[in-house]
Amino acid sequence: MCTDLNYLNIKEYKNLYQNLSVSELVELSIKRGEGKLSDTGALVINTGKYTGRSPKDRFIVKQKSTAHQVNWGDVNLPISEEVFNNLYKDVIQYLKDKDLFVFNGFVGAIKEYSLPIKVVCEYASQALFSTNLFRKLDLDEIDNFKAEFSIISAPGFKAKGKEDGINSEAFIIINFDKRIVLIGGTRYCGEIKKAVFSIMNFLLPKKHVMPMHCSANIDENQNTTIFFGLSGTGKTTLSADPLKKLIGDDEHGWSDKGVFNFEGGCYAKTIRLDKDKEKEIYNAIKFGTVLENVVVNSHRQVDYNNNKYTENTRAAYPLEYIKNVKEDGIGKVPKTIIFLTADAFGVIPPISKLSREAALYHFISGYTSKVAGTERGIVEPKVTFSACFGEPFMLLDPYVYAKLLGENIDKYGTHIYLVNTGWLSGGFKKGSRIKLSYTRAMINAAIDGKLEKVKFVEHPIFKVLVPQECPGVPSYILNPINTWENKKDYIDKTVYLAHKFEENFKKFKHVPESIINAGPAAPNDTVKSA
Repeated sequence: MCTDLNYLNIKEYKNLYQNLSVSELVELSIKRGEGKLSDTGALVINTGKYTGRSPKDRFIVKQKSTAHQVNWGDVNLPISEEVFNNLYKDVIQYLKDKDLFVFNGFVGAIKEYSLPIKVVCEYASQALFSTNLFRKLDLDEIDNFKAEFSIISAPGFKAKGKEDGINSEAFIIINFDKRIVLIGGTRYCGEIKKAVFSIMNFLLPKKHVMPMHCSANIDENQNTTIFFGLSGTGKTTLSADPLKKLIGDDEHGWSDKGVFNFEGGCYAKTIRLDKDKEKEIYNAIKFGTVLENVVVNSHRQVDYNNNKYTENTRAAYPLEYIKNVKEDGIGKVPKTIIFLTADAFGVIPPISKLSREAALYHFISGYTSKVAGTERGIVEPKVTFSACFGEPFMLLDPYVYAKLLGENIDKYGTHIYLVNTGWLSGGFKKGSRIKLSYTRAMINAAIDGKLEKVKFVEHPIFKVLVPQECPGVPSYILNPINTWENKKDYIDKTVYLAHKFEENFKKFKHVPESIINAGPAAPNDTVKSA
């Protein structure tokens, strides 16, 4: 394979290591002081100051190819070609005396829609992360490989913030004309992964493929199920079902040829990981896995309950580390889609069916709630909306993706359900979280078509269709008001959340009235506070 990096203007470096094996990358990571092994053989690294994504440091170069397409705003920040070029020169200069680690591979399991990528890293551990997360080349693809997008990661390079035309020492800049992602100042591996996801979200709609921030699995009858949901809603846990084959846990495309995984690995949250409830993830943490920002004791044992460094502890491992995995990363078009939310207010039904219009409303909204302990400063539950259940990575207007979803629902008759994995009986602190066993039973009933045979009643405020019974689940919890001691408190909290939905949706333009009217609506004479 050609190792020439001249096309990136990278002509000088100390040593170049390309497509090393997992063993070689682990060995070099330890030798270079980047990490250490846990008692299960996983590589434990600490990413320092940045233990999560830095959204205010992610930029898109504004040029002809992006100026009128990107949904510019607080999420998609523009930057000039001049700023990019100056930083690029500085990074190339910085890398001249560094070892470089290169991964060549691709994203997208269906070759017609795949994107060949080259990841050039300053750290061996980031190359190992890339090897685990992205899809690997077949032997007959190696010699003729040519990247269509290149990612350069130089965590040790610290920018000068405003002096360099950016916000801090860290930066993630996507240049669509040059087909380059430039990353500096942050060791958090997720920036590499999510930059590539953002690229796919920009490119695929032009091919009439819907990119999705979701997990997916397939059952023995070849029924594909998609799980949309923000962090903490159970997207990874629920898709890693021992009775189903995992297609992927985070990023997929939906084309006429089926659902396909972008990646070749999983990037699972590990905070409070339970080896009994989440054994598929727990057992995947072994030699070759990269563990970020976990606490390890003197015996090399990981304390998954310890959030000393961050709540956002992570494990990056290849898909083959999961026992039940669909090796080709492809499934049929989905029969069922699950929207996951962790409602800390305790008012959204544990499961409800959505009409087409309601599905598009909730997809555009992307609701969940953050609770105390997940972020500094959060004491009470905080309403969180993220368009398309992945707003930070969606470069186009949310309605572009929603239209693709609507067209697919019309074409394939896919059933959509909203599933609350959060709280009942008074909400966070006062109540209890819905049992995982109940959530699995509800999802299985939806997938197996058992819910199609029961009676539904429309929720008076959320307008979702609530089943009156579900196999394996106590009927009284299906309508959450039954679990509240004080019914008035339930109504007040419901009205409060409905107003939050209404306020958030005002920012979306060009959305048909039929979709707006399908969303939650509080009576006009009710209070807006809770």
